[in-house]
Amino acid sequence: MGPDPAVAAARLAVRRCLADARPGDLVLAACSGGPDSLALAAALGFEASRLGLRGGAVTVDHGLQPGSAAQAARVRATLTGLGLDPVRAVRVAVAARGEPGYPGPEGAARQARYAALDAAAADLGAAVILLGHTMDDQAETVLLGLVRGSGPRSIAGMAPVSGRYRRPLLGLRREQTRAACAAAGLAPWDDPQNDDPAFARTRVRQRVLPMLADLLGPGVIEALARTADQIRADADLLDELTDAAGERIGSPGADRAGLEVAALAALPGPIRTRLLRRAAVAAGAPAGSLTAAHVAGLDALVTGWRGQRGTDLPGGLRCSRRYGRLHFTART
Repeated sequence: MGPDPAVAAARLAVRRCLADARPGDLVLAACSGGPDSLALAAALGFEASRLGLRGGAVTVDHGLQPGSAAQAARVRATLTGLGLDPVRAVRVAVAARGEPGYPGPEGAARQARYAALDAAAADLGAAVILLGHTMDDQAETVLLGLVRGSGPRSIAGMAPVSGRYRRPLLGLRREQTRAACAAAGLAPWDDPQNDDPAFARTRVRQRVLPMLADLLGPGVIEALARTADQIRADADLLDELTDAAGERIGSPGADRAGLEVAALAALPGPIRTRLLRRAAVAAGAPAGSLTAAHVAGLDALVTGWRGQRGTDLPGGLRCSRRYGRLHFTART
C-alpha cells in the first residue's frame, strides 16, 4: 500500500522541483512549523537521500510573540526527527514602526526572514531553499496585487523559481498540506497572526476568497493561480526587453550623468515605465513604497514635460529634468 495521496503529492512536487539539482547539493526547507512548510520539510526529508541530495532546514524566530523561542525549539526538534541535517533555528530582529523605510509589519517580518534564510544558506553552502507557499497563497497574492494596483508583476504572483528559492507546493492546495501532516502524524503549529483580521492577507483568506467561491462557484483559487502563470510569462518577456533597453541607454544605477530623455521617449510605454521604476529603486527609493502614481510622475517628466520642477519619491528622493536628462537627487 502506498503513501497517503496528500503525502504522495507533496513528495512528487519536491521530487520534480529538485530534478535538476546536482548530487550532493544541500537543500534547505524554510519551516515555520505551520502545515504548509511542515509538509514540505517532511517531503524533503523523504526525498533528499533518494535524489542523492542533502536535506536540511531553517526555522526563523521573529520574536514577535511570547514563547516564540520555545516554539522555534520545538520546530527544530521536529525537523531533526524528520531526518533533516543540518537544522538551524535563527532569531531575527524585525524592524519596528517609525524606523526609516519601514514597510509595515508583514513586510518587516518578511525582510528579516529572507535575510536570515540568505545568511543561513551562505553559511551552510546551500544550493536551494524551499518555501512552502501553496496555490492558496498564490491566489491571495494575486488578489492583493490587484486591489493595490501594483501592476502586472505583482498580479503575476510568486514565481516557482527565484534565484536559490523554489516553491514546489504552488500546485497544491492548503487542505492537502494539512492532510499530509495528519497522515504523517505531524502536529503543525497554527500561528495566531494568520487569523488576525488586522492583516489584509487574513481578510482575503477568511472573507474575500470564500465569498468569491460562494458567488462565482468553485475553482476560484485555481483560476487565480492560472492567471498568475499567464501574466508572469508576459511580465518576464517585458523584463527581458527592459534589460535590453537599459543596456542600450545606460544603467539606471550607474549613469551619474542621468538618463537621456530622448532615448527614454523613444521606448514603448511599458518598457519606459519599467526602466524608470528601476532607476528610482537604484537611486534609493524603497521598492515597496514606490507606487504607480510615482512612476507616472516620472513618466510625465519624459512625455509631458512643461517645465515642472520634478517629482518627489519615497526615500527622500526627487527626480528632476535638466538639460534633456533625468537626475535623481536627495530632496532638500
